[in-house]
Amino acid sequence: MMPATGRSIVVVYTLWERTVRVRFPAPRFMDQEQEIALKQLEELRKRTGKPMRLAAEGWGSEWQTLIAIIMSARTRDETTIEVCKKLFAKYKTVGALAGAKENEVAEIIRPVNFYRNKTKNIISACRKLVEQFGDTVPHTLDELVTIPGVGRKTANVFRAEYGASAIGVDTHVSFISQKLGWTAHKDPSKIEKDLEKLFPQSHWRVVNQICVRFGKTHTSRREKDGLLEEIKDIL
Repeated sequence: MMPATGRSIVVVYTLWERTVRVRFPAPRFMDQEQEIALKQLEELRKRTGKPMRLAAEGWGSEWQTLIAIIMSARTRDETTIEVCKKLFAKYKTVGALAGAKENEVAEIIRPVNFYRNKTKNIISACRKLVEQFGDTVPHTLDELVTIPGVGRKTANVFRAEYGASAIGVDTHVSFISQKLGWTAHKDPSKIEKDLEKLFPQSHWRVVNQICVRFGKTHTSRREKDGLLEEIKDIL
């Protein structure tokens, strides 16, 4: 149980090579459902095993982060990171990648799934950043989703990486949310709304990161289901 105090509680999450400080609302301001969900989220975090780098993390510029997230769809983070290192070593600026030849980019990113479509998307995305956003990446959801290859999930993962209150609903978040009863929906946009209602806004940015790390740590479906059943019983 959380301490019976009227004050909020600051918790520091260690995520890969950085820490994220989030503030729990004072228990007297939380209903039972919200308090249980926060305990479950913390238990997921505890069971994520060794620190791991996700595709969105650790890049030197925002355009690289966005391209890495686009590339990570349906692809292991480990693969995405290594491919992006090679890609960004050849194309050191957003302008350089915007002007790249498709066949040369495709050859570099061949290890990622759907590399042909992603080749077109990342070059077009960089062109959009150069031509419409002055070589920078916008941070609003409405602007981000106008960029080729960027849907709501990708936009929210990017925004959360840079401190915004946003929940990127991917397959890990969707699966865990349904298993733990955080949502009854399967549509990502509806799941996102349910999670925004359930969790304090201070926690939105870590929901995806924690769920993804849990999912990547426990790859056996049977093991994962068993652990989630235990976590679901937390009161």
